[in-house]
Amino acid sequence: DDQKVLGRYLVRQEIGKGAMGMVYQGTDPKINRTVAIKTLNLKREFDEDEQENVLGRFFHEAEAAGRLHHPHIVTIYDAGEHNELAYIAMEFLTGSDLRVYTKKGTLLPPLTVVKIGMKLAGALFYAHSRDIVHRDIKAANVMYDPGTGQLKITDFGIARLTDSRRTKTGMVLGTPSSMSPEQLRGKKLDGRTDLYSLGVLMFQLLTGRLPYKAESLTQLMYKITNEPPPDLFALRPDLKENGDCIREILDKLLQKEADDRYQDGKKLARDLLACAKKMVGKK
Repeated sequence: DDQKVLGRYLVRQEIGKGAMGMVYQGTDPKINRTVAIKTLNLKREFDEDEQENVLGRFFHEAEAAGRLHHPHIVTIYDAGEHNELAYIAMEFLTGSDLRVYTKKGTLLPPLTVVKIGMKLAGALFYAHSRDIVHRDIKAANVMYDPGTGQLKITDFGIARLTDSRRTKTGMVLGTPSSMSPEQLRGKKLDGRTDLYSLGVLMFQLLTGRLPYKAESLTQLMYKITNEPPPDLFALRPDLKENGDCIREILDKLLQKEADDRYQDGKKLARDLLACAKKMVGKK
């Protein structure tokens, strides 16, 4: 049964569905290491004339992401192709993605959210200074284990593949609710788009909702491009006590113009650290 093997990896079990295919838990038999394997079904997702080009881009992105070594970025071990499935083997992570913590009943303490933001800002600074932009920072792409405190960004480079991708039916895929105004407009992107998306993620982790909600894509794009985000304190009055610094940081992250935002993750991480210290001091 060829499904039990992907390249040299033994497939143990299905653990989820990624943006473009199944995700499996597997073993690298050479060193008996547990890995997560993300797959891309070329035949199903892309027209025949596109497949070669996509496979090349897939390996290029995997190679770029594989050069990132940071405590808060998932480590990529290997990429390959097996029976028309392209795959990436990466470190296997415990815990769950952050979506769990964007729901009203299961929000994390504000101080934890600030610390998570600080670590993610540091990871983005590291990637951006190597000219790698993630393009799809959102709750589903950050893994967190509250038991160990382990926090990792996943799917670097994957977003680029889906960016311009039309499915065979002509549908455009992507997560517009976390996208920056410039990304929605199809402008040239730099690291500041990721910082905007990190602002959206932190807003969600604090309030249990997205900053912009709309009935249609057109309406959503209009709001993201033109309307200010809702006031954090209106949604979380309990933060008025010692959350001034959080509100200021989020306001800056969610600016429409990239020039008005934090310009890099380093400065953002510094401000979040200062904010965390203030919050601890005021308790």
